[in-house]
Amino acid sequence: MNNSRLLNRFGGAWITCLCWLTATLGVAEELQLTLPPVIYAVPNVESAMYFDNIVLTQSPDTYRYEVICDVGTQDGTRWTVTPEAVSRGDHAVTVRVADAEGKVVDTAKSIFRIAAPEAGNGQGLRLLVVGDSLTHASAYPNELFRLMARPGNPKLTLLGTHKPSSAAEGVAHEGYGGWTWQRFVSHYEPNPDGTYRKRSSPFVYLGDDGKPALDVSRYFAEECGGDPPDVVTFLLGINDCFGANPDDPKAIDARIDDVFKSADTLLAAFSQAAPEAKLAICLTTPPNSRQEAFEANYQDRYTRWGWKRIQHRLVQRQLEHFGDREAERLFVVPTELNLDPVDGYPVNNGVHPNEQGYRQIAASIYAWLKSEAVPRGR
Repeated sequence: MNNSRLLNRFGGAWITCLCWLTATLGVAEELQLTLPPVIYAVPNVESAMYFDNIVLTQSPDTYRYEVICDVGTQDGTRWTVTPEAVSRGDHAVTVRVADAEGKVVDTAKSIFRIAAPEAGNGQGLRLLVVGDSLTHASAYPNELFRLMARPGNPKLTLLGTHKPSSAAEGVAHEGYGGWTWQRFVSHYEPNPDGTYRKRSSPFVYLGDDGKPALDVSRYFAEECGGDPPDVVTFLLGINDCFGANPDDPKAIDARIDDVFKSADTLLAAFSQAAPEAKLAICLTTPPNSRQEAFEANYQDRYTRWGWKRIQHRLVQRQLEHFGDREAERLFVVPTELNLDPVDGYPVNNGVHPNEQGYRQIAASIYAWLKSEAVPRGR
């Protein structure tokens, strides 16, 4: 029953107030406006917040968004900043979402952190990139390598055993199509065929007892010249959670609980093998805004709105589980913000970006590296 019908039946100012409050809280609960605690940027590289990526609704264009910050501009779909060096440092950000009548229904705050353009200049940075098919495509590792080659940056060395034909010279990683946190923790292939499709996790080896086991120290010894990375990034989550039932919130959370068990196991192994390394959780990227892209990939088995609900909850849980753990050298990278859900995707793929989208992912990781991962000198 809407407000006008309630007033016709009951009248009274207190009913008006109660109905407005109930409606407002209901919209806020539906929207679930979600921001990371820090948004990273680098001078002369565009950083953006796409509004569709921060709310949970099938009709983001029916709301009005206001971003309050002393830098940046906004239009109907995003807030964007290409910072200047003079703006380096932290800037407070407030996002307000209003309904069609202009009533504010949700608010969230963050920090916009602009790195010094010369951060890490002349130092060495050993980086290991771990992920699924988005990493396997090599587009964002390629772009990250290009960005880091610009003046004023550390000298980047990318580690890894996987060098697909799409990887640029100097680019390697551990990114494999269809892989999950659990697969990196435990998958062992007794009869590899030399391809990425039939191989063990790069971090799993046969032990002295003849049983496969997670052994990150051995990986560093055999594949990284005995020198651990300074930074490891992890961009995973799509394959882990894509098949969850989007109509069952408890089932989504149960799936995420299982994912975090595998993630915690892998992260603990990396922390033990490389206690000085910084480990970065890249927040799972949002879907293509087009339902037809999901129809092209999955017919009627999976929908855009179904994955959007799962992905949004996964990001919320990632922020809860991995956030505020910098003292453990564990960080969160907001790769879900700066990815255009329209122009950053092809028309026929639900979860894999196009070149523009991959460049936006790389820009987010690059900005975090410049802000938080300036390495020790070498």
